[in-house]
Amino acid sequence: MVKRSFEQHKLSNVIYHVDDGQKALDYLFRSGEYADETKYPSPHCILLDLRLPKVDGLEVLRRIKSDDKTRKTPVVILTTSSADKDIAQSYEYHANSYGVKPMDFSEFEALMQDLGYYWLAWN
Repeated sequence: MVKRSFEQHKLSNVIYHVDDGQKALDYLFRSGEYADETKYPSPHCILLDLRLPKVDGLEVLRRIKSDDKTRKTPVVILTTSSADKDIAQSYEYHANSYGVKPMDFSEFEALMQDLGYYWLAWN
């Protein structure tokens, strides 16, 4: 839905998607199938869900922000959790932004448009 929303709002950034936390770490730290940086370039911004299989999003965030190579990359948390502990932990681990996915599709699209323009175009 994120990719489709960005395409509809004409945000032309290339988006790479992985479906679990371990693959995210492999991609970001050039391991396994993601070792080729020409095929899998470093991201300019990371959209991260906290609810990921294998390695949860908070651990992915912690590792991103604790490594010199990745710490300056903006990480935008986009998740279903509005729990105070998840928000606090995300900012403690230096997330750059935290957004809760709305359940209404039109609200979700509006959020994606705002996030896309801010993090991928203006910032």
